[in-house]
Amino acid sequence: MLKGFKQFLLRGNVADLAVGVVVGVAFGAVVASFVKDILTPFIAAIVGKPNFSYLVLELNGAKITYGEFLNALISFLLVASAVYFFVVLPVNALMSRAKKEPPPDPTSKKCPECLSEIPIDARRCAHCCSVLGSAAKA
Repeated sequence: MLKGFKQFLLRGNVADLAVGVVVGVAFGAVVASFVKDILTPFIAAIVGKPNFSYLVLELNGAKITYGEFLNALISFLLVASAVYFFVVLPVNALMSRAKKEPPPDPTSKKCPECLSEIPIDARRCAHCCSVLGSAAKA
């Protein structure tokens, strides 16, 4: 039973997942800091009020703090946009550059005599009527 557990832990995908989680947590801290320390003060400089926690609705003695919800929503939108514009778009651009499509199969070739374009399966050139090499072999 312990042997199977050891194999499970030492499989590559479990180790990769652990590394991914650690890197994800570290990246989350970087993005949260970017939003808190750079984007939110920038918005505060433009709008003038970076914090909406003072917005409260009192209904039958119950306090509904919709300002906290607005803060959380704005924070989520800022984090999502930071991740999209600074991670997803650049990674997609790099992946599309790295992905090279194979060239299409040729449909024509050059005649060795007159150098005109002829179909790939041609046995005789339509321009100079020379017999092509593939016809001599066939």
